[in-house]
Amino acid sequence: MSGHSKWKTIKNKKGKADAQRGKIFTKLARYITVAVREGGPDPNYNSSLATAIEKAKSQNMPNDNIDRAIKTGMAAASGENFETITYEGYGPSGTAFMVQCLTDNKNRTAADVRHYFSKNNGNLGTTGCVGYLFSRKGIIEIELSDSIDEETLMMQALEAGAEDFETQDDSYEITTAPEDFIKVLHALKEAGYTNIKGDIMYIPATTVKVEDEENVKYLERLIEALDDCDDVQEVYHNWDEPEEEEEE
Repeated sequence: MSGHSKWKTIKNKKGKADAQRGKIFTKLARYITVAVREGGPDPNYNSSLATAIEKAKSQNMPNDNIDRAIKTGMAAASGENFETITYEGYGPSGTAFMVQCLTDNKNRTAADVRHYFSKNNGNLGTTGCVGYLFSRKGIIEIELSDSIDEETLMMQALEAGAEDFETQDDSYEITTAPEDFIKVLHALKEAGYTNIKGDIMYIPATTVKVEDEENVKYLERLIEALDDCDDVQEVYHNWDEPEEEEEE
């Protein structure tokens, strides 16, 4: 069964906006550092850190950068106090947004996020206003290959705890509950699968097509502005982006 890749739908725009590798590595390093401070430096016992490391590897962050971020998190000298906040909002044409942030100043971050929405024909909402339109899921993608037996992979994924398995045009896509993400990912890696990446994401139940060209431009600007904000870790939305834009 072929379908529309959740990974590409959600990740393509971010990869496009974060062409500056330095900026995205800085965000990832912060994510790793905070995970270490909150749960310790061993990813085997700290699922948040394990997820952060996988996210960094999916963006080709060098191992030296990852190690430095872990050591920074272990250092007792730092007095920075970061917290994770997820903002919900409405974009142009009734689109819904979930904006995941990691900040040491929530007043500053809230003001910035509100400004980006209002400037681009949207508005920041209250907690829960659009959250019901999304499900929190782990998504694992393995590159399509003639050397992989689809049925064997599906059975291994499901036996490891996966919820769903789909074959896309160029990848196999495995869905898990957030708490099972690392367990399933590690099981597939131990089974010998390569060209594998994964993350925990907000998946929209349905998507919204936007025909108005002006609102399309507003959406693109909104996503780019949010992605460019140092406090924003991830941007999720239910806009059904045209295929030709994803392939640019």
